[in-house]
Amino acid sequence: MRNLTTRDDIVRMLKRAIEPLSIADMADGLGVHPNTVRFHVDSLVAVGRVECVSARQRVPGRPPKLFQVVAGMDPAGPRNYRVLAEILAGAFDADPERPRRAVEAGRRWGRRLGDANRTEVGTGADPVDRLVMLLGDVGFAPERATDQEHPVRSARRIDLRHRPFLEIAMDSPEVACPIHLGLMQGAMEAWKSPITVDRLDAFVDPDRCIAHLATIK
Repeated sequence: MRNLTTRDDIVRMLKRAIEPLSIADMADGLGVHPNTVRFHVDSLVAVGRVECVSARQRVPGRPPKLFQVVAGMDPAGPRNYRVLAEILAGAFDADPERPRRAVEAGRRWGRRLGDANRTEVGTGADPVDRLVMLLGDVGFAPERATDQEHPVRSARRIDLRHRPFLEIAMDSPEVACPIHLGLMQGAMEAWKSPITVDRLDAFVDPDRCIAHLATIK
């Protein structure tokens, strides 16, 4: 008898089975207590890897619950989006119009996010507040700058305390920074805001980038 049974053991057993299995079937096959199997099966059902199905043949009394593997890849499996981001950033390397194309890619993304945000927030909110909210949702940890000595100047600045693609921003700033600038510009365009993001100063401090706002003339 094995002393340790994992969810992967159960998934492998269900994949090998010709028909769906009951908790008792799996417990017998693995040599463990049914409660152990039931605990793991409940977890697998919750994450969408296993499903409960009805017995094909009706039998007297209450039929046992049967389980089978859900067809498809594991939705809880590992992800590696950084590799994808590096591949996409590298695709710009040989492009002489890299900054312009990166900004436009960001604008498309920003317009899409801005349209979704418009539905959630409505049209009456202050556009800078809306931008701060959107940037927070994306992962930039934004802060509206506050400078008591220069209130007008600080009102035209958003401090970004985090970059959601930090490694890409540091390794390929000529790609990541224009994309982030375009994102903010695209969102403002979607809201038809009289204010835009004029430029993005990257890593002014080790923990801060600055987005500069400007009125559209």
